[in-house]
Amino acid sequence: MEDESPLSQGVGVKVLEATLLSALKMLDVGKWPIFSLCSPEELKLIRQACVFGSAGNEVLYATENDEVFVLGMNCSGCLGTGDMQSTIEPRRLDSLCGKKIACLSYGSGPHVVLATEEGEVYTWGHNAYSQLGNGTTNHGFVPCQVSTNLVNKKVIEVACGSHHSMVLTSDGEVYTWGYNNSGQVGSGSTANQPIPRRVTSCLQNKIAVNIACGQMCSMAVVENGEVYVWGYNGNGQLGLGSSGNQPTPCRIAALQGIRIQRVACGYAHTLVLTDEGQIYAWGANSYGQLEPDDHLTVAQSLKKEFDNPETADLKFLVDGKYIHVHKVLLKIRCEHFRSILNNDDEIIEMSEFSYPVYRAFLEYLYTDNIRLPPEDAIGLLDLATLYRENRLKKLCQQTIKQGICEENAIALLSAAVKYEAQDLEEFCFRFCINHLTVVTQTQGFAEMDHDLLKNFISKASRVGAFRN
Repeated sequence: MEDESPLSQGVGVKVLEATLLSALKMLDVGKWPIFSLCSPEELKLIRQACVFGSAGNEVLYATENDEVFVLGMNCSGCLGTGDMQSTIEPRRLDSLCGKKIACLSYGSGPHVVLATEEGEVYTWGHNAYSQLGNGTTNHGFVPCQVSTNLVNKKVIEVACGSHHSMVLTSDGEVYTWGYNNSGQVGSGSTANQPIPRRVTSCLQNKIAVNIACGQMCSMAVVENGEVYVWGYNGNGQLGLGSSGNQPTPCRIAALQGIRIQRVACGYAHTLVLTDEGQIYAWGANSYGQLEPDDHLTVAQSLKKEFDNPETADLKFLVDGKYIHVHKVLLKIRCEHFRSILNNDDEIIEMSEFSYPVYRAFLEYLYTDNIRLPPEDAIGLLDLATLYRENRLKKLCQQTIKQGICEENAIALLSAAVKYEAQDLEEFCFRFCINHLTVVTQTQGFAEMDHDLLKNFISKASRVGAFRN
């Protein structure tokens, strides 16, 4: 299996986004644009929060009195509100209110697994492979407790693969369920597992202290510092020195004599932390996951493509100059190019876009990231829309959200409307409403398109923005 970007899959990097953040008032929530939808009064009450979703545009948070709310996009049903409606207003999850949240994990399927401080487990989201652990394949749009085989067990840690789930109990037992095409539930077969079952085999008499899931693999650290792995291994992410799948837990022999404290999984790579503070990594490395300095190699190779056009096999005409990138990379990364690239001499004229925008597009194809100001991100959003590159559109919207201010809010709102970016449009509109006095005094508001102005005033009126 080809290694995809962790960011595009919601596994691995999502360990960061789906980690429960405590003492939120001590954190800089500005890096999470979703919190801009909350009023200052609402932010003051937040005690814990978890940002998740493919673009960090969904959030679950608990208040100081243990009420639980969700907010954001809900196209996957992972907000747990019982419907598929997105919301820019916090919605309360009554089934979780009053329960202290201990941990939460988000699987890119997508689904959510949550544990309370009492050790109860709740799941919701997509369930085509029984990843919710309720014995069915029916999707669950509200949090439901998972009790089968977990009665009298206190769960202290949860982890999600793309379509399977895993929990760790206080007595060191590991339970798994869900999709099992590569042996990721550790049962010894490849049959899907509809309910939680304890992982035994080599873990039978071991006490686990930490767990983690990759897209289709699972791992556990036991109390003596050994690491056991199972599931998909096509990129060597199990660290066994081979690329064969492993249907039951197997100890990583290469770590003999090294005491591991924690393990973390990306989409197709793995990292562990030793008791001496060292980090070991293995698995896929196509994005420089395994070496801290590999981003320099990526940047150098990108520069080489710009500086040495004869080394590339695809030509782009930008502002009268040819820029070259690898045709194979474009075929892999951009759906639109798959349908239009038929020969090595294909030339695509993109002169309507500025050089910074176009270069940012090429850099995205190499690195999965974009680095440009929000004003240029509007042009990149246009380019992403043209080539139907949905993940890039999401990154552009994130960049625009992070760079919004009173002076550019109207321009960004106009761009969101133009490119039919509904999530961004709602975000910009809410920002304008929250800063209405200042925004209406800007040059952008004075030069606002007539139809956009008319719609803005009408919508603002409906949400009560002009009430005294």
